Amino acid sequence: MESVVLEEWFAAAPEKVYRAWLNSKAHAAFTGGHAAVDPVPGGAFSAWDDYIVGTTLELDPPRRILQSWRTSDFPPDAPDSRLMLELRGERGGTRLVLSHTEIPDGQGADYAQGWIDHYFEPMKRYFHAAR
Repeated sequence: MESVVLEEWFAAAPEKVYRAWLNSKAHAAFTGGHAAVDPVPGGAFSAWDDYIVGTTLELDPPRRILQSWRTSDFPPDAPDSRLMLELRGERGGTRLVLSHTEIPDGQGADYAQGWIDHYFEPMKRYFHAAR
């Protein structure tokens, strides 16, 4: 199993980033793919037109989101990975620390780049435009 830890700063308060991650319409707006999020512990979610699916395991508003997470690229017998988002107020915005663990062997580097290309960069544009 592989792990990835990434950090990025966004021009929005932690509350706004937290709410957007757990809101179907906002999540779809910043990723560009269909998203469906039931924003409660035990609630299912999907993103990127069902490429990503999982369950929200724990919520600590607006500081932390823990989700089980998998894509259609996971081997069928692979367990779900774990995604933890920690949101910290910093410099008038949010420092997001993303820890993605239990990734199937050989896929970590692709997901690390995917988080940057398909989440962090679009989220920066989304939150900048919303200012």
